[in-house]
Amino acid sequence: MINPWVLLEHSRELSAEAKRSLIHAYHERGEKAILAAEHGNVKKYRDFWVVVGRSDEYIVEDGFCTCDDFRFRGGVCWHSLAVRIADICQLYEEFDLWYTEPPNGDITG
Repeated sequence: MINPWVLLEHSRELSAEAKRSLIHAYHERGEKAILAAEHGNVKKYRDFWVVVGRSDEYIVEDGFCTCDDFRFRGGVCWHSLAVRIADICQLYEEFDLWYTEPPNGDITG
């Protein structure tokens, strides 16, 4: 199987082959990341990337994510994969603003 990041960098689009490769490499996390990027759940602010999840927003920056999966498991979470996919394929909404916490003030999920 071809490296999914090589496919994405080359084509700059989320092709069927790239999706298969991401899912093969990252399983359920890859599937969730693809859906987040395709559905516009990745936001780029001046200071952070933000991924909107089912129940919260997660800050992603330089490979770090505020989600519990990243903090407690220590590996790659689907939020950070979604940011990488969205960045390469230009599948994000960009805001010329500094990020502020959601109204409930809980960004750590």
